[in-house]
Amino acid sequence: AMRLQAPQFQALFTPGLRSVAELFEKKNYELRIAGGAVRDLLSGVTPQDIDFATTATPAEMKEMFTAAGVRLINNKGEKHGTITARLHEQNFEITTLRIDVVTDGRHAEVEFTTDWHKDAERRDLTVNSMFLGLDGTLYDFFNGYEDLKNKKIRFVGKAAERIQEDYLRILRYFRFYGRIAEKPGDHEPHTLQAIKENAKGLAGISGERIWVELKKILLGNHVNHLVQLMYELDIAQYIGLPLDGNLEEFARVTKNIQNLSPKPMTVLTSLFKGKDDVTNLDLRLKISKEEKNLGLFLVKHRQELTKASGPEPLRPYQDFLMD
Repeated sequence: AMRLQAPQFQALFTPGLRSVAELFEKKNYELRIAGGAVRDLLSGVTPQDIDFATTATPAEMKEMFTAAGVRLINNKGEKHGTITARLHEQNFEITTLRIDVVTDGRHAEVEFTTDWHKDAERRDLTVNSMFLGLDGTLYDFFNGYEDLKNKKIRFVGKAAERIQEDYLRILRYFRFYGRIAEKPGDHEPHTLQAIKENAKGLAGISGERIWVELKKILLGNHVNHLVQLMYELDIAQYIGLPLDGNLEEFARVTKNIQNLSPKPMTVLTSLFKGKDDVTNLDLRLKISKEEKNLGLFLVKHRQELTKASGPEPLRPYQDFLMD
């Protein structure tokens, strides 16, 4: 088994985490780091937030923390098995291992388990399905580490099954592809097939959830490739994008913005032909007022401002700003 010794991993051991680990150890409950934080640590990145997984049930955790005088933060995660404890000015989100019993493509009914393999099985992508013991031992049931090293994005088990548990996973696939894959077009054909066959499931996902993922895709790598793919796989129409998006303009703009960190809306507006496209996006995704105004502004003024040429190409922009 692989043991992680990275400085990013050692840095996680704050006084808070040490206290949490001690409590679990005393009670013989297993506690491991889960999901995205493991992926980040293995990539040499310091994780933004850390999720923990445990064999202890929520009731057992509550009892243990309360007996130790630890403050619990109620954030309604309990029915999914998540308890949030606060120690040494730090929050710890700890979730009981679980299996999805029934799902409707949006929400799952869960039951608790002590089987790590079963919990890993219901996670979306292999690179997100690993656990890391606090001693640095990696638990990797689906070759996630191999995939991470080879920069492969793959669903855990059968792609269609994972997608049908939560259709938003289609967009998560794209987002992680844009974050991890080395080059565009490196997809497994059966994965793309599963995405295409299940694309209309996205119609039932809330606009807010879609917009969160879409914005991350727009700021990641391979964005031109991924958005073209959304059109090829019939996804665009279900997530508020125009049916006849201007893919040539989008390709041109995404090439120009490298290393400029634009706003997601700036990138997306290059697909649009008129203000109706912005309105439709807003109806589907409930974008913020600022995002909507930016989209409308760009659509309205793009044509005449981009005609600028001659010795002072920026002149129209300067006049415009003055006005």
